[in-house]
Amino acid sequence: MGVLTPRPRTRTSGTRALQRAFGVLAVTGVCLTTAPPAVATAAPAAPAAPTRLAADDNPSFGLSSSSECDFGGDVIKATPWSLQRVLLDQLREQATGKGVTVAVIDTGVDDSNPQLRGAMAPGGKNYVGKGDGTEDIEGHGTRVAGIIAAREMPGTGFAGIAPKAKILSLRYTGGEEKQGDSGTMSAAINDAVAKGADVINISSDTANKKDNATLRNTVANAVKAGALIVAASGNDGANGKSANTYPASYPGVLAVAASDRNDERAFFSQAGDFVDVAAPGVGMVSTVPKSGQCTADGTSFAAPYVAGVAALLKEKHPGWSAAQITTRIQESAQRPGREANRYLGWGVVDPVAALSDDSEPGTRPQPDPPVAQGAGEVIPMEVTMGETKAEQERRVAMYVVGAGLLLVLVASGSGVAVRDWRNKRARQSG
Repeated sequence: MGVLTPRPRTRTSGTRALQRAFGVLAVTGVCLTTAPPAVATAAPAAPAAPTRLAADDNPSFGLSSSSECDFGGDVIKATPWSLQRVLLDQLREQATGKGVTVAVIDTGVDDSNPQLRGAMAPGGKNYVGKGDGTEDIEGHGTRVAGIIAAREMPGTGFAGIAPKAKILSLRYTGGEEKQGDSGTMSAAINDAVAKGADVINISSDTANKKDNATLRNTVANAVKAGALIVAASGNDGANGKSANTYPASYPGVLAVAASDRNDERAFFSQAGDFVDVAAPGVGMVSTVPKSGQCTADGTSFAAPYVAGVAALLKEKHPGWSAAQITTRIQESAQRPGREANRYLGWGVVDPVAALSDDSEPGTRPQPDPPVAQGAGEVIPMEVTMGETKAEQERRVAMYVVGAGLLLVLVASGSGVAVRDWRNKRARQSG
């Protein structure tokens, strides 16, 4: 399917002209919002002014909502289910993300939304146009940023997981005239590392799940430099088959699948051995351009949930490495079994559990130890057809006591009988 160039719009319903990457899910009526940048082996575009490459290297970006959504609309008053499952007061006592910067490599972040006005870090950049990355035509990056660091606001129960973290917006795609590619994504990753971002969130994957040498090398260098990269696993998992997606499956990247309200894999979430952990990705409330909030589904919104938890851990444990933080997230997750599986990885992230354990983690998660034979088994009571040993002992004791009393009575009675016999003989002889 060819690539469609986006047009300016203010409603998410208008973005349906861009849907392509997750067509199988669109057919079923499910609304998914991961933004896949198409990748080829062409040379990357220059970071300052990326060139327009061949059509198959341009991203085909899909964005829709589970309901008609006005940019600049109203907020949702209720607390989203993805936050209801967390003891927020207890979590906020541990950390809020203060002093931590999360780079959002996406379609831009519109900081005119009231919940994001105070969340932006300086140094943002637009790789497909001019400006500092705070223009977002599609609304995708604004949603991602909100899940990470939307400020608390009266009138709504929604806020970011790390509501005091800063967002560094690096707009690598979503332009009106120029579309991003492997070059702009790679340039944005390099920029995030150079500017000292503590966490890097990438809520997109490559079109057709194609590996790319430029992107692969960029990610490898970022990981080597100590970057903590969180990436969405992708939304092509409706068939349940495993498939690698990029950059999520590159070594050192924390790959996030989507879970539903039952802590099970969202049916669209891409499965694969590369999946590290899962997080809520269904009916996700977040900020949209201008003002207001809307809901949407996708691993795009599971990844920033985890990026927010990583920001909290970075604030609480600034000396921990990226590998240690990702290990703590994986080891504290609600595990589906002793070890990881290809659907949920090590399990569904548990923010409070991740923050509550202050022990220093290793650099890779470990499976739970096997249960020893007989350990933890219920030992049934012994079934007897007669009396128990205790009952037998009580019965014997009663016999002994009874026999003793009988002997006393016999002895007493014998003494009386002997005395009467002697008195009788004495009278007869006298």
